[in-house]
Amino acid sequence: MQYNILGKTNLKISVVGFGGIPIQRLNKEEAVKVVNYALEKGINFIDSARAYTVSESYIGQAIKNKRSQVVLASKGPRTDYQGFKKNIYESLAAFNTDYIDLYQVHNIKDKGTIDKIFGEGGAYSAFVEEKAKGTVKHFGLTCHKREVLQYAIDNFGNQIETIMFPYNIVETQGEELFANAKQKNIGVVVMKPLAGGNLTNINLAMRFCVTNPFVSVVIPGMASFEEIDGDINIATQPLTDKEKAECALTVEQLGNSFCRRCGYCAPCTVGIDIPTCFTFQNYLKNYSLSEWAYDRYNAMKVTAEKCIKCGECIKRCPYELDIIKKLEGVAKDFDNFNKSK
Repeated sequence: MQYNILGKTNLKISVVGFGGIPIQRLNKEEAVKVVNYALEKGINFIDSARAYTVSESYIGQAIKNKRSQVVLASKGPRTDYQGFKKNIYESLAAFNTDYIDLYQVHNIKDKGTIDKIFGEGGAYSAFVEEKAKGTVKHFGLTCHKREVLQYAIDNFGNQIETIMFPYNIVETQGEELFANAKQKNIGVVVMKPLAGGNLTNINLAMRFCVTNPFVSVVIPGMASFEEIDGDINIATQPLTDKEKAECALTVEQLGNSFCRRCGYCAPCTVGIDIPTCFTFQNYLKNYSLSEWAYDRYNAMKVTAEKCIKCGECIKRCPYELDIIKKLEGVAKDFDNFNKSK
Protein backbone atom coordinates (compact mmCIF):
# COMPACT_ATOMS: atom_id res chain seq x y z
CA MET A 1 0.00 0.00 0.00
CA GLN A 2 1.26 3.45 -0.92
CA TYR A 3 0.89 6.21 1.69
CA ASN A 4 0.62 9.97 1.18
CA ILE A 5 0.65 13.02 3.43
CA LEU A 6 -2.81 14.59 3.57
CA GLY A 7 -1.91 18.20 2.83
CA LYS A 8 -1.32 20.53 5.76
CA THR A 9 -2.83 18.03 8.22
CA ASN A 10 0.49 16.10 7.99
CA LEU A 11 -1.49 12.88 8.50
CA LYS A 12 0.07 9.85 6.79
CA ILE A 13 -2.74 8.06 4.99
CA SER A 14 -3.20 5.16 2.59
CA VAL A 15 -3.67 6.28 -1.02
CA VAL A 16 -6.79 4.09 -1.12
CA GLY A 17 -9.23 4.88 1.69
CA PHE A 18 -12.42 3.24 2.88
CA GLY A 19 -15.65 4.87 1.70
CA GLY A 20 -18.32 4.22 4.31
CA ILE A 21 -21.54 4.50 2.26
CA PRO A 22 -22.13 0.86 1.17
CA ILE A 23 -21.79 -0.82 4.57
CA GLN A 24 -25.22 0.62 5.41
CA ARG A 25 -26.72 -2.34 3.56
CA LEU A 26 -24.84 -4.87 5.72
CA ASN A 27 -25.66 -5.98 9.24
CA LYS A 28 -23.30 -4.96 12.03
CA GLU A 29 -21.37 -8.23 12.14
CA GLU A 30 -20.76 -8.20 8.38
CA ALA A 31 -19.74 -4.55 8.40
CA VAL A 32 -17.25 -5.04 11.24
CA LYS A 33 -15.59 -7.87 9.33
CA VAL A 34 -15.33 -5.76 6.17
CA VAL A 35 -13.81 -2.78 7.99
CA ASN A 36 -11.30 -4.98 9.80
CA TYR A 37 -10.34 -6.66 6.53
CA ALA A 38 -9.62 -3.23 5.05
CA LEU A 39 -7.37 -2.40 7.99
CA GLU A 40 -5.53 -5.72 7.60
CA LYS A 41 -4.87 -4.82 3.96
CA GLY A 42 -3.17 -1.56 4.91
CA ILE A 43 -6.05 0.91 4.56
CA ASN A 44 -5.91 3.42 7.41
CA PHE A 45 -8.14 6.27 6.15
CA ILE A 46 -11.85 5.69 6.80
CA ASP A 47 -14.54 8.16 5.78
CA SER A 48 -18.20 8.22 6.81
CA ALA A 49 -20.93 10.82 7.37
CA ARG A 50 -23.90 11.70 9.53
CA ALA A 51 -26.08 11.04 6.48
CA TYR A 52 -24.93 7.42 6.14
CA THR A 53 -27.36 6.08 8.76
CA VAL A 54 -25.59 3.22 10.62
CA SER A 55 -22.22 3.60 8.90
CA GLU A 56 -20.55 5.58 11.70
CA SER A 57 -21.70 3.18 14.41
CA TYR A 58 -20.59 0.12 12.43
CA ILE A 59 -17.17 1.66 11.86
CA GLY A 60 -16.91 2.63 15.51
CA GLN A 61 -17.62 -0.95 16.54
CA ALA A 62 -14.92 -2.23 14.18
CA ILE A 63 -12.17 0.14 15.33
CA LYS A 64 -12.91 0.31 19.06
CA ASN A 65 -9.68 -1.50 19.95
CA LYS A 66 -7.69 -0.09 17.02
CA ARG A 67 -8.46 3.60 17.21
CA SER A 68 -4.82 4.71 17.08
CA GLN A 69 -4.33 2.81 13.79
CA VAL A 70 -7.05 4.74 11.98
CA VAL A 71 -7.30 8.21 10.48
CA LEU A 72 -11.03 8.71 10.99
CA ALA A 73 -12.99 11.17 8.89
CA SER A 74 -16.65 12.10 8.88
CA LYS A 75 -18.88 14.95 7.83
CA GLY A 76 -22.08 16.75 8.70
CA PRO A 77 -24.43 18.98 6.67
CA ARG A 78 -24.94 21.84 9.12
CA THR A 79 -23.21 25.11 8.29
CA ASP A 80 -23.96 27.13 11.44
CA TYR A 81 -22.10 27.10 14.76
CA GLN A 82 -24.71 25.26 16.83
CA GLY A 83 -25.67 22.83 14.09
CA PHE A 84 -22.11 21.87 13.19
CA LYS A 85 -21.20 21.41 16.83
CA LYS A 86 -24.23 19.14 17.16
CA ASN A 87 -23.11 17.15 14.11
CA ILE A 88 -19.64 16.69 15.64
CA TYR A 89 -20.99 15.32 18.90
CA GLU A 90 -23.47 13.06 17.13
CA SER A 91 -20.58 11.56 15.16
CA LEU A 92 -18.42 11.20 18.26
CA ALA A 93 -21.24 9.29 19.96
CA ALA A 94 -21.91 7.09 16.93
CA PHE A 95 -18.23 6.21 16.50
CA ASN A 96 -17.91 5.82 20.30
CA THR A 97 -14.62 7.71 20.19
CA ASP A 98 -13.10 10.71 21.94
CA TYR A 99 -11.87 12.39 18.78
CA ILE A 100 -12.27 12.52 15.02
CA ASP A 101 -9.21 13.25 12.88
CA LEU A 102 -11.00 15.08 10.06
CA TYR A 103 -14.45 16.64 10.18
CA GLN A 104 -15.95 18.11 7.01
CA VAL A 105 -18.93 20.23 6.06
CA HIS A 106 -20.91 17.92 3.79
CA ASN A 107 -22.25 18.56 0.27
CA ILE A 108 -21.96 22.34 0.04
CA LYS A 109 -24.26 23.76 -2.64
CA ASP A 110 -23.17 27.34 -3.37
CA LYS A 111 -20.73 30.16 -2.68
CA GLY A 112 -23.08 31.84 -0.22
CA THR A 113 -22.88 28.74 1.97
CA ILE A 114 -19.07 29.04 1.96
CA ASP A 115 -19.37 32.60 3.28
CA LYS A 116 -21.76 31.40 5.98
CA ILE A 117 -19.43 28.60 7.08
CA PHE A 118 -16.51 30.96 7.62
CA GLY A 119 -18.53 33.95 8.80
CA GLU A 120 -19.55 34.91 12.32
CA GLY A 121 -21.59 32.12 13.90
CA GLY A 122 -20.60 29.71 11.16
CA ALA A 123 -19.48 26.09 11.25
CA TYR A 124 -15.79 26.94 11.18
CA SER A 125 -16.03 28.75 14.53
CA ALA A 126 -17.48 25.55 16.04
CA PHE A 127 -14.57 23.57 14.60
CA VAL A 128 -12.01 25.96 16.10
CA GLU A 129 -13.63 25.61 19.50
CA GLU A 130 -13.77 21.82 19.31
CA LYS A 131 -10.21 21.59 18.01
CA ALA A 132 -9.05 23.40 21.13
CA LYS A 133 -10.80 20.69 23.18
CA GLY A 134 -9.23 17.90 21.10
CA THR A 135 -12.52 16.44 19.88
CA VAL A 136 -11.69 17.16 16.23
CA LYS A 137 -8.27 17.66 14.70
CA HIS A 138 -8.70 18.96 11.15
CA PHE A 139 -11.28 20.70 8.96
CA GLY A 140 -12.45 20.07 5.40
CA LEU A 141 -15.18 20.69 2.85
CA THR A 142 -17.04 18.37 0.46
CA CYS A 143 -18.81 19.56 -2.65
CA HIS A 144 -19.87 18.47 -6.15
CA LYS A 145 -19.40 21.88 -7.80
CA ARG A 146 -15.90 22.88 -8.87
CA GLU A 147 -16.54 26.64 -8.89
CA VAL A 148 -17.80 26.56 -5.30
CA LEU A 149 -14.70 24.81 -3.96
CA GLN A 150 -12.46 27.09 -6.02
CA TYR A 151 -14.19 30.08 -4.40
CA ALA A 152 -13.54 28.52 -0.99
CA ILE A 153 -9.85 27.96 -1.75
CA ASP A 154 -9.41 31.48 -3.13
CA ASN A 155 -11.01 33.14 -0.10
CA PHE A 156 -10.45 30.77 2.84
CA GLY A 157 -7.54 28.59 1.73
CA ASN A 158 -5.61 29.14 4.95
CA GLN A 159 -8.39 27.65 7.07
CA ILE A 160 -9.26 24.74 4.78
CA GLU A 161 -7.16 21.60 5.29
CA THR A 162 -8.88 19.20 2.88
CA ILE A 163 -11.39 19.20 0.05
CA MET A 164 -13.45 16.26 -1.22
CA PHE A 165 -14.62 16.26 -4.84
CA PRO A 166 -15.72 13.72 -7.50
CA TYR A 167 -12.99 12.56 -9.87
CA ASN A 168 -12.85 9.68 -12.31
CA ILE A 169 -12.28 8.80 -15.95
CA VAL A 170 -15.43 10.60 -17.11
CA GLU A 171 -15.40 13.45 -14.56
CA THR A 172 -12.12 15.33 -14.82
CA GLN A 173 -13.37 18.85 -14.15
CA GLY A 174 -11.54 18.86 -10.83
CA GLU A 175 -8.00 18.62 -12.18
CA GLU A 176 -7.27 22.35 -12.14
CA LEU A 177 -8.98 22.62 -8.75
CA PHE A 178 -6.70 19.91 -7.35
CA ALA A 179 -3.61 21.69 -8.64
CA ASN A 180 -4.77 24.93 -7.00
CA ALA A 181 -5.42 23.09 -3.74
CA LYS A 182 -1.90 21.66 -3.84
CA GLN A 183 -0.45 25.17 -4.05
CA LYS A 184 -2.03 25.91 -0.67
CA ASN A 185 -1.10 22.49 0.74
CA ILE A 186 -4.76 21.44 0.94
CA GLY A 187 -5.27 17.68 0.90
CA VAL A 188 -7.40 16.27 -1.92
CA VAL A 189 -9.86 13.46 -1.14
CA VAL A 190 -11.41 11.92 -4.25
CA MET A 191 -14.94 10.51 -4.15
CA LYS A 192 -16.78 8.62 -6.94
CA PRO A 193 -13.62 7.06 -8.48
CA LEU A 194 -15.79 4.40 -10.12
CA ALA A 195 -18.44 6.94 -11.20
CA GLY A 196 -21.05 5.36 -8.97
CA GLY A 197 -20.34 1.87 -10.28
CA ASN A 198 -20.59 2.87 -13.95
CA LEU A 199 -16.90 2.13 -14.55
CA THR A 200 -16.36 -1.62 -14.68
CA ASN A 201 -12.59 -1.72 -15.25
CA ILE A 202 -11.77 -1.13 -11.59
CA ASN A 203 -8.01 -1.39 -12.00
CA LEU A 204 -7.94 1.24 -14.73
CA ALA A 205 -10.40 3.51 -12.92
CA MET A 206 -8.45 3.44 -9.67
CA ARG A 207 -5.08 3.88 -11.36
CA PHE A 208 -6.45 6.87 -13.26
CA CYS A 209 -7.13 8.54 -9.92
CA VAL A 210 -4.12 7.53 -7.81
CA THR A 211 -1.59 8.46 -10.49
CA ASN A 212 -2.78 12.07 -10.42
CA PRO A 213 0.03 13.76 -8.43
CA PHE A 214 -2.39 16.16 -6.73
CA VAL A 215 -4.65 13.45 -5.29
CA SER A 216 -4.00 12.52 -1.65
CA VAL A 217 -6.49 9.67 -1.22
CA VAL A 218 -9.21 7.93 -3.22
CA ILE A 219 -12.24 6.62 -1.29
CA PRO A 220 -14.29 4.04 -3.22
CA GLY A 221 -17.26 2.61 -1.36
CA MET A 222 -16.50 -0.84 0.04
CA ALA A 223 -18.89 -3.51 1.32
CA SER A 224 -17.08 -6.80 0.71
CA PHE A 225 -13.66 -8.44 0.82
CA GLU A 226 -13.78 -8.71 -2.99
CA GLU A 227 -14.38 -4.99 -3.43
CA ILE A 228 -11.49 -4.18 -1.10
CA ASP A 229 -9.13 -6.52 -2.96
CA GLY A 230 -10.19 -5.07 -6.30
CA ASP A 231 -9.70 -1.49 -5.14
CA ILE A 232 -6.26 -1.94 -3.58
CA ASN A 233 -4.65 -4.38 -6.01
CA ILE A 234 -3.55 -1.63 -8.34
CA ALA A 235 -0.20 -0.51 -9.66
CA THR A 236 0.74 3.17 -9.62
CA GLN A 237 2.63 3.39 -12.94
CA PRO A 238 1.31 5.92 -15.49
CA LEU A 239 -1.38 4.81 -17.94
CA THR A 240 -0.23 3.42 -21.27
CA ASP A 241 -1.36 4.88 -24.58
CA LYS A 242 -3.70 1.90 -24.99
CA GLU A 243 -5.25 2.57 -21.56
CA LYS A 244 -5.65 6.26 -22.33
CA ALA A 245 -7.51 5.29 -25.50
CA GLU A 246 -9.78 3.04 -23.41
CA CYS A 247 -10.47 5.97 -21.09
CA ALA A 248 -11.38 8.19 -24.04
CA LEU A 249 -13.79 5.57 -25.36
CA THR A 250 -15.42 5.31 -21.92
CA VAL A 251 -15.93 9.08 -21.82
CA GLU A 252 -17.55 8.96 -25.25
CA GLN A 253 -19.87 6.12 -24.26
CA LEU A 254 -20.94 7.36 -20.82
CA GLY A 255 -21.02 11.10 -21.27
CA ASN A 256 -21.80 13.01 -18.08
CA SER A 257 -25.55 12.60 -17.62
CA PHE A 258 -25.50 9.44 -15.54
CA CYS A 259 -26.45 8.48 -12.00
CA ARG A 260 -23.53 8.17 -9.57
CA ARG A 261 -25.69 6.26 -7.05
CA CYS A 262 -24.88 8.75 -4.29
CA GLY A 263 -28.43 8.43 -2.94
CA TYR A 264 -28.89 12.14 -2.23
CA CYS A 265 -32.10 12.08 -4.31
CA ALA A 266 -33.82 10.04 -1.59
CA PRO A 267 -36.37 9.77 -0.18
CA CYS A 268 -38.64 9.54 -3.21
CA THR A 269 -42.15 10.84 -2.52
CA VAL A 270 -43.72 7.56 -3.69
CA GLY A 271 -40.92 5.24 -2.58
CA ILE A 272 -39.00 4.60 -5.83
CA ASP A 273 -35.43 3.40 -5.26
CA ILE A 274 -34.10 5.74 -7.94
CA PRO A 275 -30.41 4.68 -8.09
CA THR A 276 -31.39 0.99 -8.27
CA CYS A 277 -33.72 1.70 -11.20
CA PHE A 278 -30.80 3.18 -13.10
CA THR A 279 -28.54 0.27 -12.13
CA PHE A 280 -30.98 -2.29 -13.51
CA GLN A 281 -31.44 -0.20 -16.66
CA ASN A 282 -27.66 -0.25 -17.12
CA TYR A 283 -27.61 -4.04 -16.85
CA LEU A 284 -30.55 -4.30 -19.24
CA LYS A 285 -28.89 -2.22 -21.96
CA ASN A 286 -25.15 -2.67 -21.60
CA TYR A 287 -24.56 -6.20 -20.35
CA SER A 288 -25.71 -9.68 -21.26
CA LEU A 289 -28.03 -9.69 -18.25
CA SER A 290 -31.31 -8.47 -19.70
CA GLU A 291 -33.53 -11.17 -18.19
CA TRP A 292 -31.74 -10.87 -14.85
CA ALA A 293 -32.26 -7.10 -14.82
CA TYR A 294 -35.89 -7.39 -15.96
CA ASP A 295 -36.77 -9.87 -13.22
CA ARG A 296 -35.15 -7.81 -10.49
CA TYR A 297 -36.58 -4.54 -11.72
CA ASN A 298 -40.09 -5.99 -11.64
CA ALA A 299 -39.47 -7.35 -8.14
CA MET A 300 -38.99 -3.81 -6.84
CA LYS A 301 -41.77 -2.55 -4.59
CA VAL A 302 -42.18 0.63 -6.65
CA THR A 303 -40.93 0.89 -10.24
CA ALA A 304 -40.06 3.91 -12.36
CA GLU A 305 -43.45 4.34 -14.06
CA LYS A 306 -44.95 5.22 -10.66
CA CYS A 307 -43.09 8.55 -10.67
CA ILE A 308 -45.53 11.43 -9.99
CA LYS A 309 -43.11 14.08 -11.35
CA CYS A 310 -43.02 16.07 -8.11
CA GLY A 311 -39.40 17.08 -8.74
CA GLU A 312 -38.17 16.69 -5.15
CA CYS A 313 -35.39 14.34 -6.29
CA ILE A 314 -34.13 16.88 -8.83
CA LYS A 315 -33.83 19.52 -6.11
CA ARG A 316 -31.62 17.19 -4.08
CA CYS A 317 -29.42 15.81 -6.89
CA PRO A 318 -25.92 17.36 -6.62
CA TYR A 319 -25.40 16.70 -10.33
CA GLU A 320 -28.65 18.44 -11.34
CA LEU A 321 -29.79 15.45 -13.39
CA ASP A 322 -33.26 15.49 -14.93
CA ILE A 323 -34.28 12.47 -12.89
CA ILE A 324 -37.93 12.62 -14.00
CA LYS A 325 -36.91 12.30 -17.64
CA LYS A 326 -34.40 9.58 -16.82
CA LEU A 327 -37.03 7.57 -14.92
CA GLU A 328 -39.31 7.85 -17.94
CA GLY A 329 -36.45 6.33 -19.94
CA VAL A 330 -36.14 3.46 -17.46
CA ALA A 331 -39.87 2.69 -17.68
CA LYS A 332 -39.77 2.84 -21.48
CA ASP A 333 -36.73 0.55 -21.77
CA PHE A 334 -38.23 -2.13 -19.54
CA ASP A 335 -41.63 -1.85 -21.25
CA ASN A 336 -39.98 -2.27 -24.66
CA PHE A 337 -38.03 -5.26 -23.43
CA ASN A 338 -41.23 -6.84 -22.11
CA LYS A 339 -42.97 -6.31 -25.46
CA SER A 340 -40.04 -7.90 -27.32
CA LYS A 341 -40.10 -11.09 -25.25
